[in-house]
Amino acid sequence: MKTIYKLTCISALMLASCGGGGDDGGADTPEPIAAPKSTTLVFPENNTECNEGTIVSNRQSSVEFSWSDAVDTDSYEINIKNLNTGNSITKTVTTTSEAVIIDRGTPYEWFVISKASGTTETATSAIWKFYNQGIGTENYAPFPADAINPARGATIATTNEVSLKWSGEDVDDDIVDYEILFGTDDTPTTSIGVTTETTMNTNVTTNTIYYWRVITKDSENNTSTSEIFEFKVE
Repeated sequence: MKTIYKLTCISALMLASCGGGGDDGGADTPEPIAAPKSTTLVFPENNTECNEGTIVSNRQSSVEFSWSDAVDTDSYEINIKNLNTGNSITKTVTTTSEAVIIDRGTPYEWFVISKASGTTETATSAIWKFYNQGIGTENYAPFPADAINPARGATIATTNEVSLKWSGEDVDDDIVDYEILFGTDDTPTTSIGVTTETTMNTNVTTNTIYYWRVITKDSENNTSTSEIFEFKVE
């Protein structure tokens, strides 16, 4: 009889504990916030000369950058990089266009990051390049080349030879050749050859970090020098 009484008391205590403070009001679980989607760039167009805008001075002009409306997006971060200096302009806006003052006769690349309130997720557009028109410019230097392989900061498996690959673009479509500077110095100055292709093989050793850059030349002897790319061989 005592055993039955004890079990009954324990059961009652357990029920009271599970019952808690009663009805909590039936609060709904908040719906997850959708991640923003990437936008499509509109203007300035890719690999073109930008000859629209308002001239501010002999050195600068105001260009209206525009892009499409992105789904599930509250704001946009526009990034504009001067390919000659490496300096960038960054602005956050809630519209799909923004006028920005940039240097004339200068190559740029730009992209837009979509953002949404309540989430840290973002979406990045494609990256486009253009030349902002200068005074009396009839032929533009090529855009600085971009590394394709090995990717910047990559670590590749042990090998004796690596195939360097890059991409090159020119508004005038008159690229003549590429010269490759390569070595273990973080500012490479040793030329390993000139080619009309966008790839070149070179010997490497294990457990070594290499640096390389590309000098692009066009038919008017205009040149551009890429950023320095690096990779490690295991």
